[in-house]
Amino acid sequence: MIKLHDSYFELFLSEEEIQEAVGSLAEKIAADYKDEVPIFVGVLNGSFMFVSDFLKAYPHDCEVSFVKLSSYQGLTSTGIVETLLDVSEDIDGRSVVILEDIIDTGRTLQELVHLFTNTNVKEFRIASLFYKSEIYNGEYNIDYVGLEIPNRFIVGYGLDYNELGRNLTAVYQLKQTDMMNLVIFGKPGAGKGTQAGILKEKYNLVHISTGDLFRYNMKNKTALGQLAQSYIDAGDLVPDQVTIDMLQEEVERNPEAAGFIFDGFPRTTAQAEALDQFLESKGMMVNGCVALEADDEVLTLRLLERGKESGRSDDQDESKIRNRFAEYNEKTAPLKDYYTNQGKFHSISGIGAIEEITERLSAIIDQLPK
Repeated sequence: MIKLHDSYFELFLSEEEIQEAVGSLAEKIAADYKDEVPIFVGVLNGSFMFVSDFLKAYPHDCEVSFVKLSSYQGLTSTGIVETLLDVSEDIDGRSVVILEDIIDTGRTLQELVHLFTNTNVKEFRIASLFYKSEIYNGEYNIDYVGLEIPNRFIVGYGLDYNELGRNLTAVYQLKQTDMMNLVIFGKPGAGKGTQAGILKEKYNLVHISTGDLFRYNMKNKTALGQLAQSYIDAGDLVPDQVTIDMLQEEVERNPEAAGFIFDGFPRTTAQAEALDQFLESKGMMVNGCVALEADDEVLTLRLLERGKESGRSDDQDESKIRNRFAEYNEKTAPLKDYYTNQGKFHSISGIGAIEEITERLSAIIDQLPK
């Protein structure tokens, strides 16, 4: 067991197991390129140890170069991949093999492929030492894989946790905790807030509502609140990263929590990926995602009635209500696919007495794996 920053990690792969995987990759690639001199392109920063050991194991002539891409700020993805260092060698007519330390969601890989698609290389292939197949949603084949691993946060052998751990010769995975983390979503008026309030008491969870987070931070004029207000005042959308930072602060304010209910976040696939990355870094995961389903006509009547009591203007105009439904459908369709692909998506009817809906939710929650 080792400690990096505020988190504990346990041994996952020994140095011997890693070197065996590196040697196996070098052997497979050497068989395909024994009659030419390929260019191996390492992806910094994480691949530096892998590339070094790979080249020692590669038995034929070859050349090496590096690229550096970034799609993360801290532990979460910004959703934008930047090219910080490009390939400088003349690669026209050459065979290129990309050497990645780890492939998970595939976002960075997509940018790599685009880099070489615009060149006149003879061919390029992709090799990754570690591969998280269960969350890879890319459209490109991975030609060579060293080790297929589960979706757990790992450090060592070039991989880091906030820049610590890169120099470890073995690989460690974050120590898991038995927590229950739920994502609950549904159309406006579906009863998310009501059910989240009940579930947090029943399962001793912390309810995190993005609406509450924004109100708290802006009312108290925190740094994040003022940043969010500046975007709102300018008529711009608040970037995902601001919301993610607020959410992270709230999670970290509750270190003894038995788990969390995320209400109103994530709203997009990029946000879901960011949430997974953050929770993974804390030894946690989303255990399940539950959608409260209800007919638009029923929800419209429910919101109009709510508007009479609350005075909320967006609950008093039917056209605005239906626009909110349309926006929900557009944004959450891919989100449903995201959690379905992970085997975590569940759907229940949001129509009926509050107690009946709670029973439906509880029946699902009680069977979720921890």
